[in-house]
Order: sequence, then structure tokens, then C-alpha cells
Amino acid sequence: MRVGLVGLGMMGSAHLTNYIKMKENGEGATLVAVCDVDEKKLNTGQATAGNLDQTSKGFDLSAYNLYTCMEEMIKKENLDFVDLCLPTHLHAPMAIKAMEMGVNVFCEKPMARSSQACNDMIEASKRTGKKLMIGHTLRYWDVYQFAKDYIDNGTFGKVTGAYFYRGGVTPIWSWENWLLRNECAGGALLDQHVHDVDTIMWMFGMPQAVSSVGKKVFPESGYDIVSTNYIYDDMVINAQDDWTINGDGYGFEMSYRMNFEKGALIYRGGKNFKVCPNEGKAFTPEFEGRNAYYDEILLFTELLAGTKTFDHIALLESHRDTILLAEAEEKSCDKKGELVKPGCGCGCSK
Repeated sequence: MRVGLVGLGMMGSAHLTNYIKMKENGEGATLVAVCDVDEKKLNTGQATAGNLDQTSKGFDLSAYNLYTCMEEMIKKENLDFVDLCLPTHLHAPMAIKAMEMGVNVFCEKPMARSSQACNDMIEASKRTGKKLMIGHTLRYWDVYQFAKDYIDNGTFGKVTGAYFYRGGVTPIWSWENWLLRNECAGGALLDQHVHDVDTIMWMFGMPQAVSSVGKKVFPESGYDIVSTNYIYDDMVINAQDDWTINGDGYGFEMSYRMNFEKGALIYRGGKNFKVCPNEGKAFTPEFEGRNAYYDEILLFTELLAGTKTFDHIALLESHRDTILLAEAEEKSCDKKGELVKPGCGCGCSK
């Protein structure tokens, strides 16, 4: 399959690294073109560093056709899909444009800046008959898939509580500082915290309501620090995020603790994972060490080839509901922690 990569920022650099690996492995898609509005990146192959070690120090782009306009790239290249690694507010218009031009779309998370924009993307996919997939990578991360399996299979009984944390340095590396502009990114709440929002949606479904508190630290940003309680009948669920931690050596951290009737799962600092049964010794399972960014793109190629079908892990409506939930958190933050019910998703005002 022929793919064109749109956007060579932090995540675009990470995706490019994985297309290089796919070529080495002889599977997935073949990257044939790269597009970015910043000609300097195209001329130098400069990689954009971020808070995850997914990029190389630079790239040799001589093997690819280079563009500064996605529409021109689609017209000139015989593409099976485009991979969009763009600022969040551009996801919907660019994905819709690409589908209307006849190509399938793999789009980085979050799905869009608003739930209405998500609905527009879903409508465009149905109208054009083109496939659209959102790259919420934690759904493909081994320790999160492990937890999902324990929940679905009832291995430790029912979940009683779960606590998620994500935090890191301020993202000052983005093009024209879009990550710290609320209208573009939505703050840490919609860009970084949204990983755990999506995980909670995927694992537990839509809560009855949320109570969120947040703080805007940077002048033009959204909520840069957030803590949310998710209201369910029989579980205590909380998630926190903070991208204002700039002390020496902090870097980035993601963690969770999930308590069940018969045990717990503990993931610390993005590195250490333990399964802790109430009866018996704790242990660390062996994982294959696969790359979640690689696997999500590989799955999309399999979906396009018809060897796999869309299931709960890739349904567009579930990613739209993640944005609905994040919007409810944003409203609750605005109301100083008042309970807010998530919208229904149909585009009405309920």
C-alpha cells in the first residue's frame, strides 16, 4: 500500500520512523511521499523532538516525493491512504478533504477539536465510502491491552477502582506553538490527558457524569493541569494530568493502578508493570515488546486489505465519545468542579 505522510512534527517523525521499520520488515504500508508546510523540515530532514523517545535525530528524505500541499500530493501520487499528523484543529478539515479526494485516512489522536467536528468526519467517511481510523495508541499498548483483557474476562472479578496519571514537561516544540493555543489544541486536557480519557471510555464506557478541576497556567492555553472524577455506579475512577512540570530530570511519566475484587494491576512511570493477586505472589508478565505506534498503523493496512474488520478498538463513534467526555470535563472545569453529564453524541444540545 502507498501512503503519504502529512505533518513532520513530533508525531509525524515518530510515524516516519515506523514506516522505515515497516519497509525493513516487508509489511504494512510503503511510504512514498511526505508533506509539510515547513520547507525547512523537508530540505533538512530535521526530526522534531518531544516527550516520548519515538524519533531519530534526523531523516534522509531523498527516497520520498516531497510536498508542501496535501491536495497536490494526493493529485500526483496514487495513494491508498494519507497519514495525518497535524495540529488537532486541522484533523477534521484535512481528513474530510482527503476522503473527498478519494483516499483513506489514518489520523493521529485526538479525533478532532470538538465532538461536532468528529461527527463531520464520521459523516464524510460514510458519504465517501473511505475508511477513517484514529490513532489512540494506548488501545494498542501492551500493558493497557492486558488490563482490558482482565476487565473483559473477569480474571480478578469486577473493577472497584482505577487511577490514571500522565504528566510531563511543557510542549514548547510544536509548530507556531499550536500546542499551547487553546483553539488549536485544547490544553493538556484535550491533547495529553485525552489519552487516559480515551482509555477510560474504551475500558469502562461512558460515565454518568464527571467532576473536574483544572488550571490554566499559560496565557493562551486551555487547561494545563486537570484532575477528574468519573461517576459510575460501582467504581471509583480518577485521572490526572499536568504538562507544567519542568524540573530537571522529570521528563515524562504515565502510570495507572487498577483495583479489582481479587487483585490489582500496577503500572508505574511507563516502565514497571506488576500483576498483584490478593492470594499468591505478584508477577510481571512477559510481553513481546511490540511498538504500539507501529501496530496501529499495521492494523489500518489490514483493515484496508480486508484481512481484519473494524471492532471496538477502532470504531469511530467510540473516539467521538472520547471527545464528548473531554468536553464534559472542560465544562466541569469552567464550573469549578460541578457535575456535568457528557453529551449524547447526536449533535444536539443535550
